[in-house]
Amino acid sequence: SNTKRIPVAPGDILRSNSVVLMAIWKNKKFHMPMYYLLGNLTLSDLLAGFTYMLNIVLSGSNTLKLTPLLWFLREGGVFITLSASVISLLAIAIERYFTMLNTKPYHRAKRNRMFALIAASWALSLLLGALPIMGWNCLHHLKWCSTVLPLYAKSYIFFCVFVFLTVLLAIVLLYARIFHFVKSNTQNPSCVQRKPYGHRSLKYMALLKTVTIVVGVFIVCWMPLFVLLLMDFVCPVKTCPVLFKADYFLGVAITNSLINPVIYTLTSRDMRRAILKLLCRRCLMTKDGRTDVNRQGLETTISSGNATTSPIKSIYPKLKNITVNIPLSCSYRMLNREHLFTQKHI
Repeated sequence: SNTKRIPVAPGDILRSNSVVLMAIWKNKKFHMPMYYLLGNLTLSDLLAGFTYMLNIVLSGSNTLKLTPLLWFLREGGVFITLSASVISLLAIAIERYFTMLNTKPYHRAKRNRMFALIAASWALSLLLGALPIMGWNCLHHLKWCSTVLPLYAKSYIFFCVFVFLTVLLAIVLLYARIFHFVKSNTQNPSCVQRKPYGHRSLKYMALLKTVTIVVGVFIVCWMPLFVLLLMDFVCPVKTCPVLFKADYFLGVAITNSLINPVIYTLTSRDMRRAILKLLCRRCLMTKDGRTDVNRQGLETTISSGNATTSPIKSIYPKLKNITVNIPLSCSYRMLNREHLFTQKHI
């Protein structure tokens, strides 16, 4: 086979995700459950870029030098890391959903849930990637072999596509529930009668934009590969020429690992400033030589999913000495959730 041709260089994936990981590690204010989940997504994307780079190096003429075990390890590494990336997206959606449901931010409960989600994402990914080595392959039944991945059984390919499509459906449903909740709150007169209509509409549209990007980019990057693998399952051998162009489809799916850091972290102003400080500290210097830090605490965005640690005046700095009367039916519960989905900084 020829050397694989790709639409994105693995080095770009490694660099972009390394910068985000370094920013999370160096800033203590990011050491909280949601940012750890974002870090887990970034780590899986970084490893996806690394394993894809190894896959390219070991392809072409080097493929014939590999034993079946080494071939399974080469392809399994890409499967594991890409699966971890996809499942990490689901873990983030789950964490946001449960954060929305809870009326009080119990840090210990969120921390335990975070560790459980991270462990489950990697356990499921490792299991998916290890199934062919454990025996779900076509070494003894060549007529059942995949065209795209020759030593993988077609039934295994179909199972993986089914799992990924189920994950995609779960992500869409969770974000739909979150969006419906925010929409219903912004339209509830008893809870938002003192908020300007324009501000509510702006927040409503900002959430719609973010969720559309989150789900849309995932579908655009992964759906071509899903369709190709489904064709691989149904097409007899050598009857679908497009199956021999699978490298392009995999490259598009890998592109999602390059875009994820932009979607899930750079929409946060705190994260943007942390990365800018990491790459160009002088860019944040004021005229007197100090680092420009205008806000205390973390802002609340759809990306972080964390309740703000600053008072109301840090969220609405132009409001001074104003008493806000909120009905008891939506006092703490609604205020917490309203802040959770504020899109001011996106």
